Amino acid sequence: MVRIVTQEGLDKIKFELEERINSTRKTIAKAIKEAKEQGDLSENAEYSTAKGEQAENEQRIAELEGLLKETKVVEHDNNDSSIQIGDRITVKAQGKELDFEIVGSNEADPSSNKISNESPIGSALLGSVVNDSVDVNTPVGVVSYKIISIN
Repeated sequence: MVRIVTQEGLDKIKFELEERINSTRKTIAKAIKEAKEQGDLSENAEYSTAKGEQAENEQRIAELEGLLKETKVVEHDNNDSSIQIGDRITVKAQGKELDFEIVGSNEADPSSNKISNESPIGSALLGSVVNDSVDVNTPVGVVSYKIISIN
């Protein structure tokens, strides 16, 4: 399954992977070494905790490496004036102006106004142009979004 991300999203995945490999691994290895030096490992809480952290870190590294293999950076067509993945848009809905960035599902973060291209709002807005109105079925009913700007 190919996962679509923006360049910013790809950079975040690579940064986290590098941080976990080059920094987190070393920190955990040091904690394990120090715990081993304390002697009896069967009742050593520090050792057990560090080994648990090591397992979690290695699992996340494997996940990130898998993500990188499945990830495709979205190519933004600057000649296309319609909404695409990676665009920052301003819409008007229910009397309020809202700003969104359309991103791949892996990057979605509603608290940062990053909505997935697969979400009901994101998928409905894709392909629209300035001044279009798009009706979206939401949990609170149908909401009309008027596109104010695309950046």
